[in-house]
Amino acid sequence: MDDHSPRDTVETPAPGPTATPAKRVYETPPTSRPITDAEAARAEKLAANEHIKIASGYLRGTLADGLLKHATGAISEDDGQLVKFHGMYMQDDRDLRPERTKKKLDKAYSFMIRLRIAGGVITPKQWLALDHIAVTYAGSALRATTRQTFQYHGVIKSNLKRTMAAIDAALLDTIAACGDVNRNVMAATNPAQAGAHKAAYQLAKDISDSLLPKTSAWREIWLDGERVVGGEEEAEVEPVYGRTYLPRKFKTVIAVPPSNEVDIFAHDLGFIAILDKKNQVTGWNVTVGGGMGMTHGEPDTFPRTADVMGFVAPEDAVKVAEAVMTVQRDWGNRKNRKNARLKYTIERYGLDAFRAEVEKRIGKTLGAPKPFAFTDNGDRYGWVEGDDGRYHLTLYVPSGRIKDIADGPQFLSGLRRIAEVHEGDFRLTGNQNVIIANVPAEKRAEIDALVDEYGLTRGASALRRNSLACVALPTCGLALAESERYLPDLMSELEESLASHGLAEEPITIRSTGCPNGCARPFISEIGLVGRGPERYHLYLGAAHDGSRLSKLYKEDVAASEIRDTLDPLFADYAKGRQPGEHFGDYLIRAGHVARTTNGPDFHERTGALKPAAQA
Repeated sequence: MDDHSPRDTVETPAPGPTATPAKRVYETPPTSRPITDAEAARAEKLAANEHIKIASGYLRGTLADGLLKHATGAISEDDGQLVKFHGMYMQDDRDLRPERTKKKLDKAYSFMIRLRIAGGVITPKQWLALDHIAVTYAGSALRATTRQTFQYHGVIKSNLKRTMAAIDAALLDTIAACGDVNRNVMAATNPAQAGAHKAAYQLAKDISDSLLPKTSAWREIWLDGERVVGGEEEAEVEPVYGRTYLPRKFKTVIAVPPSNEVDIFAHDLGFIAILDKKNQVTGWNVTVGGGMGMTHGEPDTFPRTADVMGFVAPEDAVKVAEAVMTVQRDWGNRKNRKNARLKYTIERYGLDAFRAEVEKRIGKTLGAPKPFAFTDNGDRYGWVEGDDGRYHLTLYVPSGRIKDIADGPQFLSGLRRIAEVHEGDFRLTGNQNVIIANVPAEKRAEIDALVDEYGLTRGASALRRNSLACVALPTCGLALAESERYLPDLMSELEESLASHGLAEEPITIRSTGCPNGCARPFISEIGLVGRGPERYHLYLGAAHDGSRLSKLYKEDVAASEIRDTLDPLFADYAKGRQPGEHFGDYLIRAGHVARTTNGPDFHERTGALKPAAQA
């Protein structure tokens, strides 16, 4: 299989404009780790973050001292990089910047804290603890993220240690939820496949534990843990990562067909469950080299869908995960962070060379990929009975905001009441939704009564049920435009348009981000909006409904007020010309409205509308 061969699925590519792939020329892979500590300290051309990591004392930096400086709500710039490894970002409220600047006040600094919850599973007791933390320290809201975990927003510096202590008391942590490490490991949640979910969750947990940084800095700084004194050797402190950790963030997911709700092709490393006739896992296809982030105006940065590298037996999966990550550790670009993700490593050296190095490190040859097929990358809403006889209720949570909405669903209060009586567990999904899982048949009526009392299943259109949005403004420092606060209004406009063409219940995926980093994975949604500036977006179309194909830039720098008018004639064409079962993204390619993206670098080729859409 070459680097961009078709995935081993039953999908039949729709006809449409295609590119003629150029012959690939790859660099020769390095034969050892690219730098030692001493070399890194002397290498001025390395990215600044590399020097920060080396000098940090295994992620300590001056964080402990910075927390004691009460004159400001901020921490130092270098510590702002290190604190990501501890699971948080320093932010400020950009809505308040102009007024505070006018009054010559410091920015309104606070911190976003992200938890590490492998597979997104927590107990009712943990839910109640996290609810209490939200009400006490984080503005009375929990946020379920696209990383299948929770985030808190607005935690001020003086409350950081209290918040972290409360998280620790709930037997949870935030270690490696951000930073240049293996981040929160996502896993399939499809409630109908109990046995497969159990295997996927266990693999997610095992990989998360295996690839967790070993430094004790987190406990020392946030929980006043005692520092181990003495001349620790690097191998004893970080046997996998070393002082420089990874060149860039690293994301791992586990999928169970036919659902691709974790968007496996959008991540650095993935495992696709291969099931027998009894829905039991017989092994895993391994995917490598996916990633969403790019930079506007820089064509050497691009999103990329992962390649299927091979097949592994269950007992070898964790070993393969470590090998893939360590090859990226050693081969990844430490000079240019914009080209440091695994997707660029594979583009540079080729999948064959990468696979050979992974096989060398595990001491085995990977098997040929097994057949699999995905149908979509959405969630299964409402009650679903698992193959073990337990019941699971998936709730749609707009943008993952678990809060009480005026004249709307009371998510925070309602889920709190449910947690007080629930005997199973809760699961977060990669689509920012919540599953009340493992409910015995005799408890369904009690759960239903609370769901009705708090309005937790009020109707949502097919478009909203297949939507994602990142936080963006006002807290994200990278946001160029609104996302979470804007998408609901846009969806109201598009719902009217779709209904006028008889498409009200068509499950079109739509995703919005405030910048091209792609946290809500817009480049693999059928409609993708990426912030370009205030109330202006690049519009991407033509991705696969199951998340296996990238979209293409259809129109750049579109005003928010023009998006509906841009899409309406395409909806009209789709309503008239689609084939039975044909999804919106596939139709746009077949009908010649937009070019098919075949790989990462091809993302920036043949952009724009290929022909005018018919007027409605």
